[in-house]
Amino acid sequence: MGPLEGLRIVELQGIGPGPFCAMMLADLGAEVIRIDRTGAAGGLPREERYDLLARGRRSIRLDLKHPQGRELLLDLVANSDGLIEGFRPGVIERLGIGPDVLLEKNPAIVVGRMTGWGQEGPMSHIAGHDINYIALSGALFNIGRPEAPPPPPLNLVGDFGGGGMLLAFGMVSAILKAKLSGQGQVVDAAMVDGAAILSTSFFGQLAQGKLREGRGNHPLNGACHYYDAYECADGEYISIASVEPQFYAELKQRLELDDDEFGVQMDPKSWPQQKARLTEIFLGKTRDEWCELLQDSDICFAPVLRFAEALEHPHNVARRSFVEVDGIPQPAPAPRFSADTCEIAHPPAQRGEHTDELLSEWGYSAKEIASFHDNGVVKGAGK
Repeated sequence: MGPLEGLRIVELQGIGPGPFCAMMLADLGAEVIRIDRTGAAGGLPREERYDLLARGRRSIRLDLKHPQGRELLLDLVANSDGLIEGFRPGVIERLGIGPDVLLEKNPAIVVGRMTGWGQEGPMSHIAGHDINYIALSGALFNIGRPEAPPPPPLNLVGDFGGGGMLLAFGMVSAILKAKLSGQGQVVDAAMVDGAAILSTSFFGQLAQGKLREGRGNHPLNGACHYYDAYECADGEYISIASVEPQFYAELKQRLELDDDEFGVQMDPKSWPQQKARLTEIFLGKTRDEWCELLQDSDICFAPVLRFAEALEHPHNVARRSFVEVDGIPQPAPAPRFSADTCEIAHPPAQRGEHTDELLSEWGYSAKEIASFHDNGVVKGAGK
């Protein structure tokens, strides 16, 4: 079930990047046990079977404000490799399950803390969301078109790339260290840090004096003609990225571009005129017609697809980039490994679906489990 088989991770219920981190670890074979609240679900309302970030792990509903609930959690932590939490700084400390308590219970535990602003700093105590974190990192300022405000790039840069994926990398790194040394630690994953590190190459350009900041000022954010998305005759879009000279040469050859107009690729003064001409050319055919003409070339070309279209594209189908679980198409686990097969263990669980099953596995008797329910320490699904 993947290269992380044998690891056990505890996930405290959260939204966005924390669950995404837990999903990635579960996809790669780790046993991830989700601790859901006994009260209202919290976060954005959604039908549980479509909450794909919750796939691949079992759920127990546990009241962490109840002394017995905390003891159950600590018993689980004693036999786990990591714990993921995404509360504001200080919340789990106030619950009595802060890192010091967890590391005392299990000195090799890795405590992954997912926040927007980080565990320290003047903004660490206030609320925020993806767009705020990438704004503070400098990334948002440079995304979009010059004639419009910076657009929110979904929540891919902060929540998922700079957040959940960063935490997953940090968790695996710290667990590897703990396996070698027996010493656990805290992983402070902040989305503002993650958005910044995703922008590392641009800071190098800035230091070199070669970065023109602002929307539409950089070759990779719409300034040039050879790296952009263009509208087609049917209102759909295609993308080209003919950056290297040999790819640009093929672009000129395939589109029969005049060498007087397109002979010089890297002159910013020529880009507006060259882009206007390409805009006119690409409006002359439909997206499918451009695919037929350009797809099997080294122009660096791809159609701009909707999510629903991506599911059916022949390349994605051939690579099995998407799978269907419980009747719901979704991205397959990634990356891929030559010696391990990663599969989605099961669809998203209902909150508390495995409460009794997990308690029984942990050695509690039916009488003890019934007592936990009676005292409100745990709940099952739909209760």
